[in-house]
Amino acid sequence: MDFKVAGTRNGITAFQMDLKIPGISRDLMARALEQAKAGRLHILDVMDATLSQARESLSPHAPRLITIKIKPDKIREIIGPGGRVIRSIIEETGVKMEVQDDGTVIIASVDEGASQRALEMIKAIGEEPEIGKIYRGTVKKVLDFGAFVEVVPGTDGLVHISQLADRRVAKVEDVVKEGDVVNVKVLDIDRDGKIRLSIKEAEKDLAGGGRPGTEGT
Repeated sequence: MDFKVAGTRNGITAFQMDLKIPGISRDLMARALEQAKAGRLHILDVMDATLSQARESLSPHAPRLITIKIKPDKIREIIGPGGRVIRSIIEETGVKMEVQDDGTVIIASVDEGASQRALEMIKAIGEEPEIGKIYRGTVKKVLDFGAFVEVVPGTDGLVHISQLADRRVAKVEDVVKEGDVVNVKVLDIDRDGKIRLSIKEAEKDLAGGGRPGTEGT
């Protein structure tokens, strides 16, 4: 008979029995469970003497898996053209990564610091703009009525000419040009996902002690 019992001090959580005979008596089963209980409690006593409670954190060098969920339409941003973005994250941090079709990203590493760096890079790519938050983004296009600024990778918003500066602006190019990196505040996101931005309001908030924008490029 092969009889395995698992559990805590409070009781049994699982057991498995393999028999090569038609069955066993109630008395034999009772004695086997009593022996299993004595063995289990002895093992738990030894474990408690070594480590009475779980450690608050893993060793910095313990193998770990980190899972994060992003929107599926952000997968292409994480992969990048020809896999360029995901390769750069792996090369820079030394982690292993898997991106699944449902947007699940799995990061594997034996280095806690590397895991966290990779996680922050993924979060930055998969981030969704928030109303009221200040971002540091790149001007992607300049038009007569305003400028489009990339607030997070792959997501642009419009800074209307009236929101470029705390003064009247005659031409958009008088304030920004393509390639400039600027602080912008998200004023609104409509039902279609269009984002209204303001450089003017971002500068006011920062002058009043607000936090600098998060990098959007």
